[in-house]
Amino acid sequence: MQGTIDTSDRALETEHRAGIPGGHHGEHPDHRIFGIIMFLVAESMIFLGLFAAYLTFRAVAPVWPPEGSPEEMELLLPGVNTIILISSSFVINRGNKAIKENDVSGLRLWFAATAAMGAIFLVGQLYEYFHTGFGLTDNIFTSTFYVLTGFHGLHVTFGLLLILGVLWRSRYKYHYSSESHFGPEAAEIYWHFVDVVWIVLFTILYLL
Repeated sequence: MQGTIDTSDRALETEHRAGIPGGHHGEHPDHRIFGIIMFLVAESMIFLGLFAAYLTFRAVAPVWPPEGSPEEMELLLPGVNTIILISSSFVINRGNKAIKENDVSGLRLWFAATAAMGAIFLVGQLYEYFHTGFGLTDNIFTSTFYVLTGFHGLHVTFGLLLILGVLWRSRYKYHYSSESHFGPEAAEIYWHFVDVVWIVLFTILYLL
């Protein structure tokens, strides 16, 4: 295993010194970031559909919230979770800026902090699920609540795995640098998407 890592390090060092960004694509344009953005546009359409469905249910319901729902949602825990998630966007941005300055240690520090904040968010969400006082099938509000927050939580989990993947690959010398930083940049873009979706979700579920 160590021999494999050493071989990879030597290959990446050779490419780094030769000025090849990550040893990929050569002179061909890199459209990977564009692909990430198109993927997130498609994901946005799914969330927009879910948001539209929830708002439609709310608009046509004779009484809102339906019987069996809390009159007002508890705001303390989801509010703290919101602050943590929004703050993590600034934290992951620091990590991406660090690698663009060839600061691998900074990348690891800020991405590890972002991963910790994402994990705290998920733990907070699970805690809320166990203390909401209502179930998935109680009524239309509770069903859409769990679908929306659960689907978003799934995206947070995937984003957390992306961040951990960047941390794992950063152990290879020269894998990330100012010339080769697609992984951290893609993870940051995805994480910002998750944050923006949560702001909309928090507003319509907890504040409206």
